[in-house]
Amino acid sequence: MTVALQKAKSCTSVSSVALAWGAFLLSACIGVAQTLAKPVLTPKAASASSSTPASIAALTDTSNYVIGANDVLQITVWQEPSLSGTFPVRPDGMISLVLVGDLPAAGITPMQLGQNIAQKLKKYIQDPIVSVVVTAVKSQTIFLVGQIQHTGPIELSPGMTPLQAIAAAGGLSPFTNGKHIYILRGPQGKQQKIPFNYKLALKGDNQQNVSLLPGDTIVVP
Repeated sequence: MTVALQKAKSCTSVSSVALAWGAFLLSACIGVAQTLAKPVLTPKAASASSSTPASIAALTDTSNYVIGANDVLQITVWQEPSLSGTFPVRPDGMISLVLVGDLPAAGITPMQLGQNIAQKLKKYIQDPIVSVVVTAVKSQTIFLVGQIQHTGPIELSPGMTPLQAIAAAGGLSPFTNGKHIYILRGPQGKQQKIPFNYKLALKGDNQQNVSLLPGDTIVVP
């Protein structure tokens, strides 16, 4: 009987040890699973977050467009919404911004303008990052006046010739022969007069293929 009791006690202690060891292994596995389940922030993730300003600044690096009067600009100062917004370029080529005041915009690229604005803002903001995007091109226009179907401004496309411009305006009126058309180019008082013969252009005369420039005026007597 005594021997049987000793064996029973021995089995009980072995079972207790086994249960304790099993509980330990189970808790260890749960701990490992919880550790694996936690999100790990890596340096790559942090660098991706910090790259946001560079991506905004890169928007201005892809354009060689020269800003002109009457164009509309979207100017964004990173993390400064009160300084950002849409700004029209005035006829004098200037824009007006908070803290900066009047600043010339016409005649330079969006990237150059962004750099100029950032330089002005350094007095108030540490390392300002500025992007400039042209949202509406209104400076690339020419004008047609006289004996033509539709007078007024039309949008200038790259390499447009007077013949193409006249066609875009609906063609000549029946009251002109098209031999004495001319183009006025340049500022008032210093305008250059460039002759254009509509009939010769229709015949393929290469001398009539004048490339128009923004601000040109085609006069059809």
